[in-house]
Amino acid sequence: MPDRSESPGSVLVGMSGGVDSSTAAALLVEAGYRVVGVMLRLWSLDGAEGDNRCCAPDAVLQARQAAAQLKIPFYVVDAREAFHQIVVCSFIEGLRRGITPNPCYVCNQKFRWDTLLQQAAAMNLDWVATGHYARIRRSPRGGVELLRGVDGHKDQSYMLCGLRREQLERTLFPLGNFYKDEVRQKARSLDLPCAEREESQDLCFLGSQDIRGFIERYAPEVLQPGLILDRQGKMMGKHAGLALYTIGQRKGLGVSSHKPLYVLQKDVASGALIVGHEEDLGQSEFSVAEVNWIRGSAPKEPLAVSVKIRYQAVEVKAEVIPLPDQKAHVRLATRLRDITPGQVAAFYQGENCLGGGIIQV
Repeated sequence: MPDRSESPGSVLVGMSGGVDSSTAAALLVEAGYRVVGVMLRLWSLDGAEGDNRCCAPDAVLQARQAAAQLKIPFYVVDAREAFHQIVVCSFIEGLRRGITPNPCYVCNQKFRWDTLLQQAAAMNLDWVATGHYARIRRSPRGGVELLRGVDGHKDQSYMLCGLRREQLERTLFPLGNFYKDEVRQKARSLDLPCAEREESQDLCFLGSQDIRGFIERYAPEVLQPGLILDRQGKMMGKHAGLALYTIGQRKGLGVSSHKPLYVLQKDVASGALIVGHEEDLGQSEFSVAEVNWIRGSAPKEPLAVSVKIRYQAVEVKAEVIPLPDQKAHVRLATRLRDITPGQVAAFYQGENCLGGGIIQV
C-alpha cells in the first residue's frame, strides 16, 4: 500500500464474503483509509439470485456482517448483464471454438476491475482494492509493476497478468505481504464471521450445476459425439463432445490400450479427438495472442523470462518474442506438456510479472 504521511485516501474494496476480501478491508481501515465495501451481483445459471457462488445469499450476509463490524458502508451492485455478456458469453464462444477458456482471467481483465473502477469513480473514491495475493511496486517516476505475493502457495499474480497499467495504478492489494494462515489469524482476532469460510475453486456461475449440465443448456452443439483417433488416424473409440476434454487429459477417455492414452489435440474442423501416449505430449514453443504488457508497451527485443501456463504449473525458462498486433511467440528451454489453447501464459522475471496472454498453439 502507498506510504503516505497524511490520510492515505479513500478506497472501494471488492468484497465477496470470504476471509480474504474481508481481511483486506480490515487492514485498510487500520491503515487509515476511508473504506467502502462493494459486492458485485453476478449472472447466475438459472437467472435466480443466489445461484452464483460469488454473490450467494450467505456470502452477501457475511460480507454485510463484516462491513458492519468494521463500521464501513456496504453496497451490492447489480452487474449481472455485463458479467453475462463479457465473461459467460466469452466462455461459451471459447467452447464453440474448441479451446479451454479461462473465465476467471477474462473476468479480472475485462469485467471486474473496470466495474470496480467505475463504481469508485461514481463514489468519488481514490482506489480500488481486492483480497488477491499479489503486490504492486510503484515507481517514484510513475508506472507500476505487478509482483508475486509473498505466499508462494497463494500467489495470484498469474490470474492478474492481464490487468492493464492504468488499472493497477489505482489498485491496492493489502494481502500481498501476508501468508494465508496470517490472514485467517487476523480475521479470527477481529472475530469476522468469515474467518473459517472455505474457498471455492469452481466456476462461480455454475451454481449447483456441473460443467456438462451448463454446456447441455447453453451450448449443446459442442457436445456432438465424434471419433477418437490416434496420431496415425486409426479409430480408437468415440468421444462425447470435444468441450468435455482438455489437452493432457488421461482419465475418462473410455478407450482401452496397452499403454495409457492422453488427449493431444482437439480437431474442431473434423470433430475428432486426437490421442497418443505420454511421450507424444509436449511442445517446445507456442504462440500467444491478446498479450498484455503491464509496462504499457511491448518490448522491442526478445526477452528471457520464466513462463507459467497454468495457475498451479511449474514455471520454465523461455524466450518470449514480441510480435505485432498484441501477439508473441514463446520458445521454451524445456519441452512442456499440457500447453492448452485458451489458457493463459504469464511471463515473469524474478518476482516481477511482466504480463501475459492467451495460448494459441
